[in-house]
Amino acid sequence: MATPKTSKKTTNAYVYALGRRKSAVASVKLFKGKGDSTINTRPVNKYFPLTFTRLELPFKTTETENKFHFAAKIVGGGRTGQLAALILAISRALKKGNPDMTLLLAQAGLLTVDARVRERRMVGTGGKARRKKQSPKR
Repeated sequence: MATPKTSKKTTNAYVYALGRRKSAVASVKLFKGKGDSTINTRPVNKYFPLTFTRLELPFKTTETENKFHFAAKIVGGGRTGQLAALILAISRALKKGNPDMTLLLAQAGLLTVDARVRERRMVGTGGKARRKKQSPKR
């Protein structure tokens, strides 16, 4: 089991993990026990009001609902990338805290890193990545 770190604000031990997706980076501190989970100092249901059920997927997979709460900081990206980065970070924190959960999380596909990133704009393509210049008619 990973050695838990102690935060400066509280005396609770936590497990730290990082998740990335597209241009979003989520860092998570996972605490044991019941509590309010926050994302960028806002409640989870205010930050992700419609996708709250997807966020509980790592906890449902490992049957640890209401046993953990987290404080997350997410930087960059859009809502979809941020949600995927957060799910990956929570899954990694659960795995780091209890290595026995690795198989369950891996079978559910929650530890798989989706490395697809937006393709950069190419020179001479009229502002798009794959668009070709129109050829002259005559």
